[in-house]
Amino acid sequence: MGASTDDTNGLITGINVTPLVDVVLVLLIIFMATAPLIARRAVAINVPRAATGERATAALRVSYAADRTLLLEKTAFTLVALAAELKSRRQLEPELNLAVAADAGLPYEAVMELLDTIRGAGVKKVALEVASKPTRAR
Repeated sequence: MGASTDDTNGLITGINVTPLVDVVLVLLIIFMATAPLIARRAVAINVPRAATGERATAALRVSYAADRTLLLEKTAFTLVALAAELKSRRQLEPELNLAVAADAGLPYEAVMELLDTIRGAGVKKVALEVASKPTRAR
């Protein structure tokens, strides 16, 4: 149980802290697992939703906000500067993976221009980041 008793008087002589340690360790694991997800959202982006979207496991994240702010990880770039940066990173890592998180309010043309820039830099593996739609119970 939670405490041990003395057999002679039935008094509690010690408290078992094992359940407390178990709860603390579970909370620590939860915080460690969720901290990278919270820190990753440097720019508020309203990504479109998809019911069948898969989680992207990309090394680099390109964020394109509604105000046309373009970030590679947390560094701002123009489209031309982004192409140059991606080309230089491809020299170090030929199989470069990208996840693109474009705001849902951006015109389709702007997103396609970004994807053309990424493909022009030689990056072949590009994933589009989406948020999951809540599914209805059937």
